[in-house]
Amino acid sequence: MNYSERTAALARTLEADGYHMDIDGDDLRIWVVITASPQACEDCLVPKDLMRGILSNALGVAADAIDITYPADLR
Repeated sequence: MNYSERTAALARTLEADGYHMDIDGDDLRIWVVITASPQACEDCLVPKDLMRGILSNALGVAADAIDITYPADLR
């Protein structure tokens, strides 16, 4: 599955708010890492459960198969 194509619109939205999304996966799980630029809008990221739902719809996979890492998780 081409994750980048299916999430291109979301990636553009995140980039407009100063974030970058890396996405990878296998047959069982999808890993999403969202990083912030120094200019990132801290209030612009939705809660992880909502982001998981958005990604689930875009990718056509179950939400519980998606692992998300946010900038705060990387500190």
